Order: sequence, then structure tokens, then C-alpha cells
Amino acid sequence: MDPLEIARWQFGITTVYHFMMVPLTLGLGAVVVFFNLMYVKTRSDQWKRMTKFWGKLYLINFIMGVATGLVQEFQFGMAWSEYSRFVGDVFGAPLAMEGLLAFFVESTFIGLWIFGWNKLKPKIHALCLLGAVCASWFSAYFIIVANSWMQHPVGVEMVDGRPVMTDAWAVFTNNTALVAVPHTLFGAVQVAGSFLVGIAWYKLYKRRADGVDTVGENGKVIVGDAGVGGRDRADFKVWFNSLRIGAVVGLIGFFGTAFTGHMQAQLMIQQQPMKMAAAEAACHDGTAFSLFSISNPGAQNCDDVQAVVEIPGLLSFLAHDNFTTDVPGIVSLMPQYQEQYGTHLPDDPMYGERAGQEINYLPLMEVTYYGFRGMFTLGGIAMLSYFYVLWVTRKKGQGTVPEIKWLSNLAIVGILAPFGANVAGWVFTEMGRQPFVVAPNPDGNPAIKMFTAAAVSPGVSGGEILFSLIALTAVYGVLMVAELYLLAKYVKAGVPAAMAELVENPHNHTHDEDHTDRDVLAFAY
Repeated sequence: MDPLEIARWQFGITTVYHFMMVPLTLGLGAVVVFFNLMYVKTRSDQWKRMTKFWGKLYLINFIMGVATGLVQEFQFGMAWSEYSRFVGDVFGAPLAMEGLLAFFVESTFIGLWIFGWNKLKPKIHALCLLGAVCASWFSAYFIIVANSWMQHPVGVEMVDGRPVMTDAWAVFTNNTALVAVPHTLFGAVQVAGSFLVGIAWYKLYKRRADGVDTVGENGKVIVGDAGVGGRDRADFKVWFNSLRIGAVVGLIGFFGTAFTGHMQAQLMIQQQPMKMAAAEAACHDGTAFSLFSISNPGAQNCDDVQAVVEIPGLLSFLAHDNFTTDVPGIVSLMPQYQEQYGTHLPDDPMYGERAGQEINYLPLMEVTYYGFRGMFTLGGIAMLSYFYVLWVTRKKGQGTVPEIKWLSNLAIVGILAPFGANVAGWVFTEMGRQPFVVAPNPDGNPAIKMFTAAAVSPGVSGGEILFSLIALTAVYGVLMVAELYLLAKYVKAGVPAAMAELVENPHNHTHDEDHTDRDVLAFAY
């Protein structure tokens, strides 16, 4: 059992699982802040319901994200100790800042928001949630600063064989990070948009299917009242407005992600040209963007790759903003990499059985090629759904969702599309950097790099890492079931899941703050 391969699987599985929570927390938190501020401004019962319902789902996801994220930093010491030693001087600052924001500022303000209903002034209460969400966005910034340094090391000098930070400003303003941060945040915003669209569509469909709402001969929706808390006329407004707001939020996220992704691609050509070449299965220099290529399974030889559908000039536009400049291909890049970074791994015990082996600078093309396409394909599918939602509901007070079950099911499944795009993007980013765990800066010191083969802990056996892989995967599997169960439970229950007063005393509920003497943690429960 190869410790390196098992360690990579372990880190990949746990990180991707954790990252499923991250974009929803970042994106949905911002949306709930907007709902909360609108409630403070208008004192409208509709905005209060939206704040509490979507805030409940936000809290469930936030808690799961914290629980699963703790494992990531422990893994650096357990399975990747050599990597930790190499990057420790650089990562100390951003990871310390991330920890302070995530575990102190963010958690404190979240607690004040949970406990603060009816205890704090409404404006102060809303600002608590704003503080928590801002802290989570800054936390993401510091994490991406660390990751971007692995992609493009700057602001350091080599001292006794490891990089030492000499320019903190260069590290924190790394151009790779300054593009990756908005790209990640816009991706999170799109996730939140699809989350609102899928759930709101389902709830409106259920009102149609249960006969609460009907559509008259003129095509205008007749909003009903089931006489039960949470299924009244105000309930319709909650889901209708959540649906439209979700579509707008999703479009903002999509176009923001597309624009920043274009900027990222241009940086990638300069900083990691082999990654882009692998993403395109571009064996030779050229200008055409491959929409679809075929190859033998596991192909790492350009002779096995054949382009089926190409768009002339598009790759040049992505890389250079014109349609004629050639983008270097694998055949041209391979000798450049070999000349600059060597043809074989050093004959050093830290490389274990791989010491002295020939280096393959070409990442796994099947992963990079389809991962790159997975990003914009899944994001594009979600984008089309947003336009459809805005078209169907374009006449305020008249439209609602069609009473078609398969469309409702598709809307729920569609929640996963931007999640998949986010995951595909990160897998592409990390796998495309191989064989480096710290990729060299083409314009910097070529010694500032680290091969993945040298990063794994030397004292850990394959069996030990396999045990932790199985254990963590099992625990994460249980957590996944728990989160999906909780989300499904509270989505099905609707607004009363976060506002029990609608069921306890639905007829006396007012637009003001409720004064029931209930447990202060009831909202969190």
C-alpha cells in the first residue's frame, strides 16, 4: 500500500466533502443578511419569515462545515508533516488569521445572532449576522491566500532548504489570490441562488399540488389559505420572492464566476501553462478550444488524444484576449519543464521508493480536461434555469410555478449543479498542479517548489493512513446523512420549522417581534 496515494485520496475525500458546506455557508449567509436587513428596515412579517427559515438552514450547514473543517488542519500534521515543515513559515500567518476569524469572530457573532432574537435591538441583532458572514468571507480569503501561495509562491526566500516569508504584503496580495478569492465567492453566491430556487420551487409546487393555490382561467394565480400556520397567503409570498431573488442571486454568481474565471485562465497560462494545456488536451501549440475530445482510458500520451469538436480562436481569446496568438501545448512545454525543474526526482530518502524516478509533468488529463468542462457546463445549466424562473414568474402577482412534478424534482436536483461546478473547479485546480504540491513560480526562484512525492509524512505507513481514510470516510458519511436528514426535515416543515409561534398561535401572530416566553435556543434547535 502506497502511503502517498492513500494520503492523497484521504485529503481529497475529506476536503471535497468539507468544501460542499463552504460555498453554501458563504453564499447563503450573505442572502440571509439581506433578508434580515430588509426585515429591520420594513418590519414586514414576510422578511422575518424568510430570515428565520433560510437562517435555520444556514445554521445547520454552518455547524456541519465547522465540524468537518477541523479535520483539514489536523491532516497536515498527521499525513503531510514534510509539507507542513516546508510551508510552515509562510502558512503560519494566514492560517492563524483564518482561525481567529472563523473560531472567534464568526462563532461569537453567530452566537449573538442565535441568542439575540428579542434580546438585542433589531439593528444590532442584524449587524451580528453581518459580522459573522463578513468574518466567514475574510476567513475564506486567508485560506485562499495560503492555497494561492502553493499555486504561485511569492514573498519568500530560501533559507536552509525551506522558504521563509520576507514580504508578507506580497503573500497577502498575491495576484493568484486576488483573482481566486472573488472567483470562489461568486461561485458560493451561485450555490446560494440555486439553493433558494430549488427549495422555493418545490414549496410553491407543493402548494399547487395540495390545492392551496390554484390558477384561474385568465392564467392568474389564486393564492389560497390552508388555515394552518405556514400555509397562509404570507407563505406564498415567502416562496415566490425567495424564488425570484434566488434566480437573480444565481445570475449574479454565474456572471461573476465567468468573468473572474476568465481572469484566472489568463493567469494560469502564465503561471502554470502545463495545467492549461492538460485542461485542453492541447498536445500542440494552437488557438482552438476543444469542446470535446476522446482518448484511451488513462491516456497520458498525446498520440492517444483526438479532438472531435473545436472552436477556432477561442482558446487564444481566453488566454490572450485575441483570436490569433498560439497557446503552448504539451509537446512544447514538456522539454521546458524538464530543463527548468529536472528530469528525475532527487535521489533522496525523503522520496522513498520514488527517489530517482523520472518526473511526469503532465497531470492526469482525464481529470483536468473534464474537470475544466464540468465547471462551466454545470454552471451554465444552472444559469439557464435562472432565466427560466424569471420568465415563468415575470408578472408579479400573476405567475407561479407550473403544476408539473418532474419540473419540481428537476429543480431540487438542480441544486446540485453549482455544487458540482465548485467541486469540479477545485479538483481541477489541485490535480492540475501535479506533480507539485507547491508549484514553482516561473518568474521566481526555481528552488521554491515541492514535489508531492516529498510531502507525505515519512513515519506513517500505508496501513495507518488507510485506517484513518476508512474511519474518516465513515464518520463523514454519517454526518452527510445527518445533514441531509435535517435539511429535508426542515424544508418539508417550512417556515414553522423556525417560527413555531405560527403553529402555536397562528391567528394572533403580528408583524411585531413575538413575545412568547419560549426557550431562547428554540430557533437554533
